[in-house]
Amino acid sequence: MSAAAATLDRAFHALANPTRRAVVARLGRGPATVSELAEPFDMALPSFMQHLRVLEDSGLVRTRKQGRVRTVHVRPTSLRRAASWLDEQRDLWERRLDRLDAYVQTLEEPDERPTRERP
Repeated sequence: MSAAAATLDRAFHALANPTRRAVVARLGRGPATVSELAEPFDMALPSFMQHLRVLEDSGLVRTRKQGRVRTVHVRPTSLRRAASWLDEQRDLWERRLDRLDAYVQTLEEPDERPTRERP
């Protein structure tokens, strides 16, 4: 498996969880401290930190510690890679569906060839 494929796998694994998706969505508005990010979730801080660890290991976020405060930032480049892969898949399937639609249209058109009567 290539490094790019492994990176993509980790990103999609991280985004498969609703808590982690919510964290990434929140970080889309700007950096936040761990306590700010954890506040809306009904879980212990160590459990929430596991989610952040998965996001950080996947390359989707990075954290910086300054004194006792840890701030989390989204890494847009990693998100763009995942979005790019999804765009490629959407383009591929749209082309395939367009070809299928064109084929179905030919099946639905009345046969314009003259018919021969049988004796």
